[in-house]
Amino acid sequence: MLVLAVDTSTPFVTAGVCRLVPGDRDPQVDALATRVTEDARAHAELLTPHILECLTAAGLTPRELDAVVVGIGPGPFTGLRVGMATAAAFADAISRPVHGVCSLDGLAATARAAGATGDLVVVTDARRREAYHARYSADGARTSGPMVGPAAGIDSDGVDHLVGDPVRLGEVTAAGHAAAGILEAVTAPDPAGLVAVAAPDLLAGTAPAPLEPLYLRRPDAVPPRRAAPSTALRGVRR
Repeated sequence: MLVLAVDTSTPFVTAGVCRLVPGDRDPQVDALATRVTEDARAHAELLTPHILECLTAAGLTPRELDAVVVGIGPGPFTGLRVGMATAAAFADAISRPVHGVCSLDGLAATARAAGATGDLVVVTDARRREAYHARYSADGARTSGPMVGPAAGIDSDGVDHLVGDPVRLGEVTAAGHAAAGILEAVTAPDPAGLVAVAAPDLLAGTAPAPLEPLYLRRPDAVPPRRAAPSTALRGVRR
């Protein structure tokens, strides 16, 4: 099964094409082509070119894909909209299903593939001096989250690895929370991690749920409130 995976929940613009095959115990995911660029202001400009570059590098046409997977957050409002809208439009154009997965789950799967073991706490930047975070058991199951709040308030005591944004991880440890290991090299979910999360549904042929973004809070930009009517001209004849 050939799967396109994209994510724009972090400052990274991520796209990739993966091959998914059943395994004796766990599904096997092989990345055929990956493009990742760190630029929080260029999600819209870079995502589609990244997708096309990955297809070219993998020697595939869009219609050779079997499915599309997209990270649905948590993440900033604008970034998530870009990734999800692009994934949905691409899947619709080739009449393929699009599966949404929690981006933190994808990051946890990416960390496992990079060598993280045991219990994990995954942390990404939520701006406003806050972090998105979730906790995972040794078997990969999410046991809490996703949540958003000050990084200093994230309880990582007793976990084996902290994973994610280096700045926010520093705030976690500076607050006195401990972990056996810190994995700063994995800061965003890679395509293989995203596909690994969706693998059970993909291989079972499960119909995907409608895409719903995980914002966790209101967007940073909000419409201005309408000003109250001025009383300065009351009683003045026109």
